[in-house]
Amino acid sequence: MKKNGMRVTLREDAMKDEELTVVGSVGGTPLVELTRVISPSHARVLVKVEGQNPTGSMKDRMAWSVIRHALEDGRLQPSGTVVEYTGGSTGTSLAFVCAALGVPITIVTSDAFSQEKRDHMRALGAEVIELASDDGRTTKELIRRMIAKAEEMASAPGAFFVDQFNNPDAAAGYASLAEEILDGCHGRGTGAGVPIDAFVQSVGTAQCIRGVAQVLRQRSPETRIVAVEPAESAVLSGGDPGAHDIEGVGPGFVPPLWTPSLADEIVAVSSAEAKQMTRELAKKEGLCAGTSSGANVVAALRLAERLGPGRTVVTVLCDSGLKYLSTDLYSSR
Repeated sequence: MKKNGMRVTLREDAMKDEELTVVGSVGGTPLVELTRVISPSHARVLVKVEGQNPTGSMKDRMAWSVIRHALEDGRLQPSGTVVEYTGGSTGTSLAFVCAALGVPITIVTSDAFSQEKRDHMRALGAEVIELASDDGRTTKELIRRMIAKAEEMASAPGAFFVDQFNNPDAAAGYASLAEEILDGCHGRGTGAGVPIDAFVQSVGTAQCIRGVAQVLRQRSPETRIVAVEPAESAVLSGGDPGAHDIEGVGPGFVPPLWTPSLADEIVAVSSAEAKQMTRELAKKEGLCAGTSSGANVVAALRLAERLGPGRTVVTVLCDSGLKYLSTDLYSSR
């Protein structure tokens, strides 16, 4: 069918009644307190388990926001194709939304990112183009090549270029994440009745921390916003770009929509620290997540130690560890 000239396969009212469709299952993820990787002398640390989104990633939120807005305002035309560069989770989430709406999608990615992510994108019907990496590591040069290839493909007639680094609809998709955190802490959830002293999130495109910070600063101005980046590529802190093994973050350059005012503090976490914490989360907490999640928890625990008892730190388990079972994060353990 067509809605305002848009080619989609959902019922005519599906864009309004999204809860009746598969995209309506995005969000509403648990907020869980860590108990075994943390000392009683630290502040509480609550984690938003985003791996329970449909594709196992918080990126489902931004993908639905980006595609929905593009369909509504006509940037994505009836005969169009979505094009995007991605480390994997964004591409999988976009492929999920496009499959639900009957929209073709072409994705540019790399062998630097897990096989599971690439297989998942293809399973959802995406055309996937893979660029070679430097020994499986994320580098500035690789990300730039991926962007350039996607831009080239997006020059074709009818292509809609998502451009996650620059698309404001991506940040808007994370407003729901902030609202859920606030409801969980100020309402009836895990952290009910407690103020959020700090929110911690790793930076890739900076869209998540941007979208969450905007809501938190309006509704919870006392909350400290803490950004996390790879120690090997600590460009937000003024360091040089470098290769690292934390998928989905640390592109090696300052994201276009990043501004220093977004965060009250920046914490650098090494790939080794992030991986070790990710494994501990699985073995000690039963929370199987990806490496950026481990980086978030490392930073959150440092902050929790500094703040001490009676305070609350919230962070994000960005995606499911099932996306990484073939990588050295889990495969050799």
